[in-house]
Amino acid sequence: MPPDNAATVAPGADVEFPNDGGSGGGAVGRVGPSSFRLEEPGSYLVMFSVSVNQPGQLVLTLDGNELLPTATGRATGTSAITGFAVVTSTAPGAVLTVRNPSGNPTALTVTPSAGGTLAASAHLTVLKLN
Repeated sequence: MPPDNAATVAPGADVEFPNDGGSGGGAVGRVGPSSFRLEEPGSYLVMFSVSVNQPGQLVLTLDGNELLPTATGRATGTSAITGFAVVTSTAPGAVLTVRNPSGNPTALTVTPSAGGTLAASAHLTVLKLN
C-alpha cells in the first residue's frame, strides 16, 4: 500500500497492485501496475480487496469498459471494499482492471492501516475457470 501503491484513485482511474504474488500458470499476465492481461478466451473468477478511507465503489473493467454488474462498495466506514465476480473474455489478450467508476463523485484514498495497527495490502486474485 502507499507508498508503493497510488495514494488516491480518482474517478475513472484504476487501482494499482504493484507487487506480484504467486502464479499458477500463464493464463494471466501483468501489463502494468494496474492492468492484467487475460491471455486466453474463457471465464475467470476475479476477487479483490482494497482498503480505502471513504465510502465508495469499485468496479471491474475489461478492455477499458466498466462491467457495471461487478460494482461493489460501501456507504460508510474505513474498511476494505471487497468484491468478486466471474468475467468472460471472448478474445485473447483482454485487459482487466479494478477501477473507481468514472461516474463516482470522489477520489478514493487507499490506506495501509484499514482501521488497525497492522499494515493491510490490496489484493487481486484471478483464476481461469475453463
